[in-house]
Amino acid sequence: MPDFFPVIDQLLSQLIEQQRCKVMRLAHSLNSSLTFEDLLNPQTFPELAANPSFNYEDGILAGLLSAQMAMRAEGRQLASSQESRNAG
Repeated sequence: MPDFFPVIDQLLSQLIEQQRCKVMRLAHSLNSSLTFEDLLNPQTFPELAANPSFNYEDGILAGLLSAQMAMRAEGRQLASSQESRNAG
């Protein structure tokens, strides 16, 4: 795995945590009794489902999570390829 992958992964983790906090603050401004687990299914809460700001911020969080997963998958694939070349 390239040396910069851990740095990028750490940066994405920080961005994800910041965005999670932002989404949680926004959700609490709409319904103060919501928990983090509630945000895993926001469509069950009409005040979240109908709020464009919440949906936008939640979408950014989903995008960051997708980017991190894709980067980790690519890193594993590169590491596996490199191991195969070194073994052969």
